[in-house]
Amino acid sequence: MLKDNLVMLRNIHGFSQEAIAEKIGISRQAYAKWETGATVPDIEKCSLLAEVYGTSIDSLVRTTSAEGLGVIPPAPKGKNIWGSVAVNDRGQIVIPKGARDLFGLTAGQRLIVLSDENGIALVPDEAFLAGMKRAMEMANERTE
Repeated sequence: MLKDNLVMLRNIHGFSQEAIAEKIGISRQAYAKWETGATVPDIEKCSLLAEVYGTSIDSLVRTTSAEGLGVIPPAPKGKNIWGSVAVNDRGQIVIPKGARDLFGLTAGQRLIVLSDENGIALVPDEAFLAGMKRAMEMANERTE
């Protein structure tokens, strides 16, 4: 819920209730009521809160849970938390529908699997190959 996200985001960013209230032009008491769920901000204030916290209004008002973690904070603007997936005994995962829709992923489409010490990334092969082609062209220009 909104109230949970407001508490988490404020704590993550290290703000006091008073500091946030000042940033969006309200009293500390009004902000405190939002965090307890006694009242809710209007859409204009939600927009200001989303801007201060670097997230979207949609992420601000929705609550996402992850197995074993409970409620997780809203993702920063332009980032997504799709939830968790399980790897089956054949090493397969199901990419959540929202992610497939956002990135236009379809059945049979090839993805490149990339990783570093922090995790795994899946990149459509067309995008990966186009990026590699640009990198090779730039490398060739520098050697000429």
